[in-house]
Amino acid sequence: MKYLFTNVIGRFIIDDNGSITKDSAPQKTQLKELPTEKINLALEAFKDKKYFASFSEKNKEITKKAIKDSVNEDNLITQTISNITELDRAGNLLVKRLREWYGLYFPELSERIQSHESFVEVILAKSKTELTKEFSVENLMGADLSKADVDEMLLLATQVKALYEVRKQHEIYLEGIMKNYCPNILELAGVTVGAKLLELGKSLKHLAMLPASTIQLLGAEKALFRHLKTGSRSPKYGVVFQHQLIQNAPKKIRGKAARMLADKLSLCARLDYFKGEFKAPEYRKILEEKIK
Repeated sequence: MKYLFTNVIGRFIIDDNGSITKDSAPQKTQLKELPTEKINLALEAFKDKKYFASFSEKNKEITKKAIKDSVNEDNLITQTISNITELDRAGNLLVKRLREWYGLYFPELSERIQSHESFVEVILAKSKTELTKEFSVENLMGADLSKADVDEMLLLATQVKALYEVRKQHEIYLEGIMKNYCPNILELAGVTVGAKLLELGKSLKHLAMLPASTIQLLGAEKALFRHLKTGSRSPKYGVVFQHQLIQNAPKKIRGKAARMLADKLSLCARLDYFKGEFKAPEYRKILEEKIK
């Protein structure tokens, strides 16, 4: 009796003796599928080396397609927020060098402008003479450097400004992705904190499955393991500490505020993953009232 057997390299007709042929007319073939108890017939038949190359090529195709299909919003968010972190690190390092370098020329300016971004914009937009008048600086301590020397400093400032612009563009890009993918997390956590939670949680699905207590401590793993190992004080929050609600809360209740925020973020992650309602504004209002 003949049966139909299907695997990754195609459809085959196999009989009780283990003889196997390619099904050349799949639309017309009307045979029963090979019963489970006779599966060994097919396994023995496909041990023939002539099928090995076909299996290899087909499995490569399946693997390539699986890799291609595995790329989703989680990967895009993770890569973007990781690059934002690296841009911040590089920008802080370079602007520190810029302040020290420009301090040889105009040391008084660095003390008057605390914001790194504002400092870069000011020295690119105005000359030393203009800045001296604007900030009413007299008896300058800086050296009288040539234009070529100052131009090198401004070249660095231009590159630092470009890093800041790339960072801003990344945030706009992230907001666009998260608005469709996880609107509740975006609304409650904001772009940066929300994306960092997704990065640390590995994916929206995994984040939705985590308890609120774990979400509260995401980003504080080192402190948590140190507490478990040495008995030091346990951490109260991880990246959620950067949230505006926690920053604005009185210091003595920040731990409680972080716990409440993590609880609502956990609900938001589940709503986003299971495509539920948009309830983040309601949660934010509740949190603001409780913290107040």
